[in-house]
Formats: sequence, C-alpha cells, structure tokens
Amino acid sequence: MKTNDLISLLAEDASVGMRLGRMLALALLAGLIVSALILLSTVGVRSNLATAIETTRVLFKIGFTLVLAVVACRLVFLVGRPGRSLRARGFQLAIPATLLAIAVSTELLMLPSQAWTESLIGKNAGFCLFFIPVLSLAPLAGFLFVLKNGAPENPGLAGASAGLAAGAIAAALYAFHCPDDSPLFLAVWYSIAVLLVTTVGYFAGRRWLSW
Repeated sequence: MKTNDLISLLAEDASVGMRLGRMLALALLAGLIVSALILLSTVGVRSNLATAIETTRVLFKIGFTLVLAVVACRLVFLVGRPGRSLRARGFQLAIPATLLAIAVSTELLMLPSQAWTESLIGKNAGFCLFFIPVLSLAPLAGFLFVLKNGAPENPGLAGASAGLAAGAIAAALYAFHCPDDSPLFLAVWYSIAVLLVTTVGYFAGRRWLSW
C-alpha cells in the first residue's frame, strides 16, 4: 500500500471516529435530558435533598453512581470503533467496585448486626428495580441507535456497554430521589437494576448491532 493511500485511510477512519464520538455525545446529552425530565415530572427529587446531601452516605451514593456512569460512558465511546482495545477502560470499572466494597465493609463494621437487614432491604427496593430501568430507556435507545452507525466488533459487548452506561446514568439520576442511603442497599438493589439494563443491552446489541 502506498503512503498516500495509508494516510487517506487513516484520515477517513479518524473522521468516522470523530463523527461517532459527536453522535454518542449528543445521544448521551439527549438521553440525560429526557431521563431527568421523566424523574422531575413524576417522582421528583427527595424533599430533604438540601440537608440530606450534607451527609456522608448520600454524598457517597451520588458520587458512586456518577463515577460508575462516567466510567461506563467512556467504554461506550470506544466500543463502536473496530480495533480499539477496551481492556484499559474495562479495568477502570474496578474503581467504583472498590469504592462500593469499602463503603459496604465500613457500614457492616459500624452498624450492629441486627440492623443489617433493615439497611439492606430499605423502603423502596421494588420501586428502585422498576424506576432505574425506566430512566435508562432513553439513553440506552440513543446509544444503540448511534452504535448501529459504528462498527462494533462484538455486538453483544457493545450492547452490554451501552446498557451499563444507561443503567448507571439512570441510577445517578434516581439517587437524587431515593430515600434509601445505605451502601448495603446501593450494593444490592442499584446493582441488580443496572445489571438488568446491562443484560437487556447485551441481547439488544446482539440483535440490533450485528453486521
């Protein structure tokens, strides 16, 4: 291959990558706005948010979900481009996982064992499992629509990454409403809800993103 041909191919690939990145950013913004509007027009934020956000557990809950959303979205921005390794970005998922493990361990040490079950079950576990997937629908649809225009080498993995990011975005938004602040509740019910969305994304990716 001649040098000029190689340069042209590289320039074309960079242009496609830039377009895909912009489209994913727009999908992220649109999905975030739609999901936020759904939250505000239905359940709204918690009534005591101004004071609750001053507590360590609420700050951790919001901070954890935001970190997870950022890491997962970074995966989505890579997964649609062929030949790009996801290993380094995938390892970044260990950051929120480690933070959550530390928070759960700390709470188990600080709380008496008879209070563990109450903290784990909380008051709104069922609603959490329902509403986080609802809030994830807009960003998941946007990510899948854009990734269809890319060239993911592994459609299932691309869909799962989109589902993880959408679920994490939804969890971060829901955290502003949820009155259950225990890291135990977060580790179980938020994780199950995000895993459900990730699973849906995986199967949707296998069906929709194959090429």
